[in-house]
Amino acid sequence: MYRQVATALSFTSLVLGQQAGTLTEEIHPSLPIEVCTAPGSCTKEDTTVVLDANWRWTHVTDGYTNCYTGNAWNETACPDGVTCAANCAIDGADYEGTYGITTPSDGALKLNFVTKNQNGQNVGSRVYLMKGDDKYRLFNLLNKEFTFDVDVSNLPCGLNGAVYFSEMDEDGGMSRFEGNKAGAKYGTGYCDSQCPQDIKFINGEANTEGWGGTDGNSGTGKYGTCCAEMDIWEANSDATAYTPHPCKVNEQTRCESEEECGAGDNRYAGLCDKDGCDFNSFRLGNKEFYGPGMTVDTSKPFTVVTQFITDDNTDTGALKEIRRFYVQDGTVIPNSQTVIEGVDPTNSITDEFCEQQKTAFGDTNYFKTVGGLSAMGKSLEKMVLVLSVWDDHAAAMNWLDSNYPTDGDPSKPGVARGRCDAEAGLPENVEAEHPDASVTYSNIKIGAINSTFTAA
Repeated sequence: MYRQVATALSFTSLVLGQQAGTLTEEIHPSLPIEVCTAPGSCTKEDTTVVLDANWRWTHVTDGYTNCYTGNAWNETACPDGVTCAANCAIDGADYEGTYGITTPSDGALKLNFVTKNQNGQNVGSRVYLMKGDDKYRLFNLLNKEFTFDVDVSNLPCGLNGAVYFSEMDEDGGMSRFEGNKAGAKYGTGYCDSQCPQDIKFINGEANTEGWGGTDGNSGTGKYGTCCAEMDIWEANSDATAYTPHPCKVNEQTRCESEEECGAGDNRYAGLCDKDGCDFNSFRLGNKEFYGPGMTVDTSKPFTVVTQFITDDNTDTGALKEIRRFYVQDGTVIPNSQTVIEGVDPTNSITDEFCEQQKTAFGDTNYFKTVGGLSAMGKSLEKMVLVLSVWDDHAAAMNWLDSNYPTDGDPSKPGVARGRCDAEAGLPENVEAEHPDASVTYSNIKIGAINSTFTAA
């Protein structure tokens, strides 16, 4: 996955550390989930969601002056990362009015793509599942299945409605880093396998060193924030993929060099496997499986089921397989079979599949170098659920739904990933043409294998 976070609005209180602001009350929207032991035997859990800190208004602790405006830090408040964290606060969020985040029904979350508001507009969002006011809800996915309903009918080419797990700290890094005074309550501590360098605060310090703007409201700094990531669902109405991304580290870790961050020519030397081992039905030869009117009909809602199979069928066993299937209109739909020369027919992710796929596509198998499914499984014991919608300033989402690389021959195995036009995902195009796009997630469940869904 090639992710660049779309940093949203930056607006613009003295104590040590990244502060929690008090100018806007922080109220977490409700998003209950269910925990299941057998079909029809599920218990509701009163969970909520919290907006990522990167989207929040960052201002001086003793007033309304911005610490970050556009794509630049306030040089007076932020002469360095430690001082900036002491001088600046991230504040509460107006989830619906500013960010277009709503809960249309119990157990449902709708994320709007572009939201007009009194400060201009917000683009995209990312939220985390909370258990209580101050901690993320941790998941152990081994020997479990994770299920949710999704409606991508209003999510066109170039957009990504993503559901995934990241190996974040339960408290957002508050206990590990004395500079972080905001914690999970304000959505701190993000990390993923791309080791993103556009995160404003990492390890309780502002990422000001080497910061440079990449577009009108985003930038990157010297440091990145790395951790293993399990992409359950990266999709729009025309393409989808699910992808494990293991890392050499087993907790949120700040990368401090281009090599550690896997930046530039160091992509296959970093702490994490940025490519992952993806299962994209279109890329793997079945071009009629997923899309409007197809086997999985994206013009209407459906259920996504992902199972994490261990070698001994226990919660402590080694991860050996990740299975996928769908449920729509009461019918269970098995995942598509691979139709690629050199790849044995399969519809799940195993180390053998990944080895064959990388060879067939001519891709570097950094997935294996980093530890493959075994390494991924160790991280799956303590994951935080992430739900988002975003556009891609780095690669226009071509890696998901078009030809990638864009100058590659689409007849060559692995290049064609979807039917979308390569320019559809350019931010200036998709933001202008589809500001009203949205994705809705609902009926989130976690439980024993074959416990979270029913079929007619």
